Amino acid sequence: MNLRDMEYVVAVAEEKHFGRAADRCHVSQPALSGQIQKLEDFLGVALFERTNRSVSITPVGEKIVAQAQQLITMADEIVLTAQAAKDPLSGPFRLGMIATIAPSLSPLILAKIRDDLPNLSLTLVEGFTADLEKAVAVGDLDGAILATAPEEQRLTEKLLYDEPFWIALPKGHTLCTNQSIDVCDLPHEELLLLADGHCLRNQVLDVCSANTGTANSNTRETSLGTLLALVAAGDGITLVPALSKPTNTPNIVTLKEASGTAGRIVRLAYRASFPRTAIIEGLSDIVRQSVPKKLVRIIEP
Repeated sequence: MNLRDMEYVVAVAEEKHFGRAADRCHVSQPALSGQIQKLEDFLGVALFERTNRSVSITPVGEKIVAQAQQLITMADEIVLTAQAAKDPLSGPFRLGMIATIAPSLSPLILAKIRDDLPNLSLTLVEGFTADLEKAVAVGDLDGAILATAPEEQRLTEKLLYDEPFWIALPKGHTLCTNQSIDVCDLPHEELLLLADGHCLRNQVLDVCSANTGTANSNTRETSLGTLLALVAAGDGITLVPALSKPTNTPNIVTLKEASGTAGRIVRLAYRASFPRTAIIEGLSDIVRQSVPKKLVRIIEP
């Protein structure tokens, strides 16, 4: 049993197909199938159920796949530990961001990352919170900028900033004459929300339900940018994070949320075992230095 066997097992589990797993591992399908069969014989258990049309994981296989993923991650971190000893601020770093943060934060930090960390090879990945957390936990990503505390037990976090929500209304709306709006005064039948999977949707629902006892809203399978386009067209109102607040958009009026209860904490999540802590600290400092202080409250380390 070796690390290559673990990589084969994880590939089959994720691809649900021996041919695709073999392509991913750059080996022939007979070689991969034979090696997994040898591993099953050695362990004395079946990891996969095979038919002509499908591959499924057995209950014990699921446990072994999870352990195999951890072993692969640990092996990768051995290499990273050695690299960090040579140059702690160099090498590849795969950073995830949720979709409601990436478009507004990326332009603020990328130039400074290039200037302050010139030997860092940064790859950005956008996705949903749950997917990014899992990717960080198993080592497919090195860190992720999220707006909720990580639920994966292997992850820890650096708090970055507290970002309030603003109210976005179409120009001419009856509420536009206010200086600010309490979230409990929002007409919920006009409220536009992102679809399930976006943590911003849940955060808006949480604050609205807590203040009004209702969660009536219009869900749209779309992006935050498209929601704002709907607001501009007069199709409703929405809550928008401060860094995503539209500017120079004549058909949208943005007002402060008066209660102070609507907002989110943005953080950098990473594996507690991740050895390149200097990069984590460096990226956290760059984010705190780059976001506009007039819009968000910096959370000092």
